[in-house]
Amino acid sequence: MTPRRILRRLSVTGMALVLLTPLTSAVAQAKTEVPKIAWGSCGTDPKLKPFQCATVEVPTDYDNPHGPTTTIALTRLPAGDQAHKVGTLFTNPGGPGGSGVDFVQQAAQVAYTPEVRAKFDILGFDPRGVSRSDPATCYPTAADEVKAFANVPPFPLTAKEERQFIVDSAKLAISCRTTSPDRLAHFSTANVARDMDLLRQAVGDKKLSYVGYSYGTYLGATYAKLFPNNVRALVLDGTLSPEWYSGSNGDKNPVGVRLKQGDGAYDTYEQFLAECKKAAANCVLNTLGDPKTVVEGTLERLKTHPVDVPLPDGTTLKVTYAVAVAIMFSNLYDPAGFPALADMWAQLSATNRAKATKAPTALVEWNRRKEDYTTSIGSALQPCVEAKQSGRGPLAYPAYADAADKRAPHFGRYRAWIGIQCEFMGIRDTDAFLGPWKNNVKQPVLVFGTRHDPATPYEATRPYADLYPDARMVTVEGYGHTTLGKSTCADAMITDYLTDLKAPADGSTCTQDRKPFDPTPTGKKALTPLPQ
Repeated sequence: MTPRRILRRLSVTGMALVLLTPLTSAVAQAKTEVPKIAWGSCGTDPKLKPFQCATVEVPTDYDNPHGPTTTIALTRLPAGDQAHKVGTLFTNPGGPGGSGVDFVQQAAQVAYTPEVRAKFDILGFDPRGVSRSDPATCYPTAADEVKAFANVPPFPLTAKEERQFIVDSAKLAISCRTTSPDRLAHFSTANVARDMDLLRQAVGDKKLSYVGYSYGTYLGATYAKLFPNNVRALVLDGTLSPEWYSGSNGDKNPVGVRLKQGDGAYDTYEQFLAECKKAAANCVLNTLGDPKTVVEGTLERLKTHPVDVPLPDGTTLKVTYAVAVAIMFSNLYDPAGFPALADMWAQLSATNRAKATKAPTALVEWNRRKEDYTTSIGSALQPCVEAKQSGRGPLAYPAYADAADKRAPHFGRYRAWIGIQCEFMGIRDTDAFLGPWKNNVKQPVLVFGTRHDPATPYEATRPYADLYPDARMVTVEGYGHTTLGKSTCADAMITDYLTDLKAPADGSTCTQDRKPFDPTPTGKKALTPLPQ
């Protein structure tokens, strides 16, 4: 797998709360025994030989530090220059629900420069409730979960579909709270931050060095609030607004609307169309006419006339309007996925038949990811136990979706339904932290925002940076979600900052290395990124 393919795959989505204050959290943490990490082999796979693996036990509930424990799985890529090692670089790839173990093992050797890899042990951990770390599962087996979602669309379109989607969401929530009630009840980001501070102590670092992407920036903001004096360096890339996510700004919309992903995705979609038009022969859609006319016309047709696409494995994928929008959203995460997206639309638009003759790469990748079951959907339901839900309940979601679709066609409706399951969950983590978000971190922190980001809209970047006394905001002029694999300029800034604590001036800018429809470098195949 090429470096760019690895990075694209990973770029890699009520009741009153009793909030712990930072002082309360620190007191509970001080009474907790620091775990000892026994690093060992990661298995027999030769690809994992450079890495070390371990598990540790942390308190399930920090209010009861000597009670039941939760298993945390972790891995590290040891520093190349141990004699001059700065310390450990903690990472989080986003989500919520992203595997930090997978991220480090699949991407650390290409995501970070040789200088960073020489000076730091790069550590990834699966947050509590995720993947190898006592996962919050929603069904007895993976097969049961796959079967339960076999006929559930990415989002509903008609009134009949909306009613069924709400019923299916209620069933999912009931299954989750039946299967993993204890794990969900202690699943908050604040507890993940407390785990990370214990791990910082376990590796022997006096202060934390951390890189967080997407949801990982919410974890970073939470850590900064709970442990402001324990920060050495924070790189926060693709900022998720804590106020939007938590609902602490008073917004009564569902979390899927508050996050403004629909708006960000529609903006990036328009940029995709504009860049395609400018690319002339390098974008296949131009052979069919105006790219926007072609895509919009095809989207409208798919609402009533889905297309069956044969896949290389002999199965068939029914491409509905909802499926097409979801695939398009994931391909907007990296401009390297734009050509595959254009090819998909060219092929879908060229057929008025009920069945296509060829499977576009974007559809093959979508189907492969659906079948690549690694962790339960329960691992992605963290907002259900910590973020505020809508003020009007689940039956109001069709109205929310209609309003979002008017502001951001296609994507607004899709993302508005995110979190509908939370309306039925009925479990809250009383140790969650939901604001206020201004913190007292003394060190400069490095904050990146991409101008056209479909998942964490650029408009959140400056308000996020303003939460820190000394944030150095860097704008990446380009497209997609996070800087991973996209900008050597950003890589250089991150390297200087992490290794020597040299932060760029606030308001700096970077460009991306390639334009969206530049020819793919020899030997590297443009593939679709995994959505967060």
